[in-house]
Amino acid sequence: MRQSQTREQLWAVIRNWRRARFRIALVPTMGNLHDGHLALVAAAHEHADRVVTSIYVNPTQFDDGEDFERYPRTLEEDQGLLEAAGCDLLFIPDDQTVYPYGLGDATRLTAAPSLANILEGACRPGHFDGVVTVVARLFSLVAPDVAVFGEKDYQQLLVIRRLVEDLGYPLQIVPVATVRGVRGLALSSRNRYLDDAQRAAAEQLNSVLSAAAGRVAVAPADWPAVEQEARELLEQRGLRVDYVAVRRAADLAAPEAGDRELRVLAAAWSGSTRLIDNHVCKPV
Repeated sequence: MRQSQTREQLWAVIRNWRRARFRIALVPTMGNLHDGHLALVAAAHEHADRVVTSIYVNPTQFDDGEDFERYPRTLEEDQGLLEAAGCDLLFIPDDQTVYPYGLGDATRLTAAPSLANILEGACRPGHFDGVVTVVARLFSLVAPDVAVFGEKDYQQLLVIRRLVEDLGYPLQIVPVATVRGVRGLALSSRNRYLDDAQRAAAEQLNSVLSAAAGRVAVAPADWPAVEQEARELLEQRGLRVDYVAVRRAADLAAPEAGDRELRVLAAAWSGSTRLIDNHVCKPV
């Protein structure tokens, strides 16, 4: 596995791959990798000849008071996992490489408001602006044919799809289903913050959302009651809930009569760890 830190090092490898007419996939990450990330790398191999994985903890998508400083950074371990997964190039830029004029004078993008200012965006104002700003920079640097993202961050996936369509990037976005632990907890780098009691509570999120999705699939019109019941169940099981929402899968709008492609999404806290998850409501 090759590694690059600067734009010039990255471009030298990409130029050679382009000359060989290789199809290139990008897997953007913030590191502290787990099996969910490795599933993204595996999917990237299915869609491309060469895979670039980036590791960069992007400061512009963290609000004041969030966990930027303590976000887990495990580069040596990550390198071993990516080597074993067959990653072709690890791109590990620093702030100067990603934001050469500094964060204070950086060109920034604004995510589509209809997607970015609800749910996660309402809880974390400006978060998706930071996401699209850094993802656009990675797309411009790597110029991939394919980029792979997990469905656990479903709202983020829609925001990035809109970015690609709106700005005309000539690339394919490949979604990968959420990877879960034995008891259903969606894998996340932040899960390592959980102690045993907090993890047990966190594992309730999947079961409650799964049941809620089943109810909505049978009776879509009952979604407001399903949201309320799921919120109450999560609180009873020790979680502090930011939101539980049944939304149209295509655009996260509130469901209307006749809508059948729905998702139930939630964010909740177990101790000081914030969890997000979602489930498809499959029509019966």
